[in-house]
Amino acid sequence: ESVLHCELSERERDIYEAVRAATRKSVVERLRAGGNVIEALEALLRLRQASCHPALLPGQASSDESGPLPSAKTDVLLEALDEAVSEGHKSLVFSQWTSFLDLVEPRLREHQIAFDRLDGSTRDRGGVVERFQAQDGPPVLLLSLRAGGTGLNLTAADHVFLLDPWWNPAVEAQAADRAHRIGQERPVMIYRLVARNTVEERILALQERKRALAE
Repeated sequence: ESVLHCELSERERDIYEAVRAATRKSVVERLRAGGNVIEALEALLRLRQASCHPALLPGQASSDESGPLPSAKTDVLLEALDEAVSEGHKSLVFSQWTSFLDLVEPRLREHQIAFDRLDGSTRDRGGVVERFQAQDGPPVLLLSLRAGGTGLNLTAADHVFLLDPWWNPAVEAQAADRAHRIGQERPVMIYRLVARNTVEERILALQERKRALAE
């Protein structure tokens, strides 16, 4: 297991800091006044989305007059997938947001990397798994954390990419276990993509505390 740190571009950082500035003061004030914690969770959600891709934020398109919105996460992911595919590895790519997988798809096509996808809207789950497990199947499978996190045997993969850290480390572990099943004969590499100097680093720290408690 390892962490792939992603440095937000200047444009991404501006968007992230704008979201933080817009929400922090009002959330702190309302919590001090006995307000509902739901508003704080909503603010954290927006910061987590801004850490992954600006287009995940409400009202943000995937591009503007200056071109496609940048995403350090997708850049790091594509660089790692290019290397993995060239070395003959198959990879699982998990996100909790299907909208993030939507943004990853065109980048995979740009890099001419074949892929399949499994999320809550997938009807023929067995067919997707069978195609991926086949020796001549696509080298990349995109999965939503909820739909693909349990009950699947995907031992054709030996690389797992977790695009966005989740509060509960057990959920991530279940997802990674799709590749680390009976029948797997190779070491499984698990990569967590984390944006530097964002709320994602705090989530990683929280995960470590939860793991220590569980142990």
